[in-house]
Amino acid sequence: MSDTTNAPQARAVRKKASGSSFYTAMRLMPARERDAMFAIYAFCRKVDDIADDGVGTRPERHQKLDAWRADLNALYAGSPPAATAFLVSPVARYGLRKEDFRTILDGMDMDVAEDIVAPDLATLDLYCERVASAVGRLSIKVFGMEEGPGFRLAHHLGRALQLTNILRDVDEDAAIGRLYLPREYLFAAGFKSLDPEMVVCDPRVDVACRQLAALAHEHYDKAQAILAQRPKGRIATPWLMGAVYSEILKSTEASGFAPPRHRVSLSKARLFGLVLRSKFL
Repeated sequence: MSDTTNAPQARAVRKKASGSSFYTAMRLMPARERDAMFAIYAFCRKVDDIADDGVGTRPERHQKLDAWRADLNALYAGSPPAATAFLVSPVARYGLRKEDFRTILDGMDMDVAEDIVAPDLATLDLYCERVASAVGRLSIKVFGMEEGPGFRLAHHLGRALQLTNILRDVDEDAAIGRLYLPREYLFAAGFKSLDPEMVVCDPRVDVACRQLAALAHEHYDKAQAILAQRPKGRIATPWLMGAVYSEILKSTEASGFAPPRHRVSLSKARLFGLVLRSKFL
């Protein structure tokens, strides 16, 4: 049994993560750190489901997120409710910060408040900060990194990974009325309407997507520069996640963003090669 989740929950979390690049990266870690990362992943899945599953009205989903805020307050006050039992050990062992969990909830609330459609660049950056870089700040604690380089890595790698996911999921997001491509890039590409389904069906979306891909590459490059300095901690895991998603982004660019699109994933051989490289860090 894991020390961060009960056995059935641990199995469920691993089943959801299996087959993902996240799961591959986590397998590089010792059991205790891996369990802590799966606890963080479980929290993110639980609150993301509230934002994305469409169950209940927006006020009801907001109340569910507020319930998590109250549960976190109780956890950090020393009286953890049952809902947070899986977080007790990693919070204590790795000094995970309550403000980072709450920042993730703020990001989920952005999706609950309204369907995000063509945000401006500042709003998109705030969204990435909340739903991705805050997760990175929790993760670097488990990786044993110091906050200085660790938080800088979380800033850039979190944004790079989130922007890559946005580019991979444009069709899926449009199907539920969302569009995370920034309006500045869409207007520059010649769009007048920002209707999600109209945008993703228009070949001009390729122009906007490539601009966002360029921004993602800037963040990958800055994250790589931090890792190249070999800061203290288990850097193989964030290096592998960055390498895998950067390759996915490059492959997606090569196939193009104009419709019809297909979701890109790395071959097992390419993934295995990156895993091998990570072992020498």
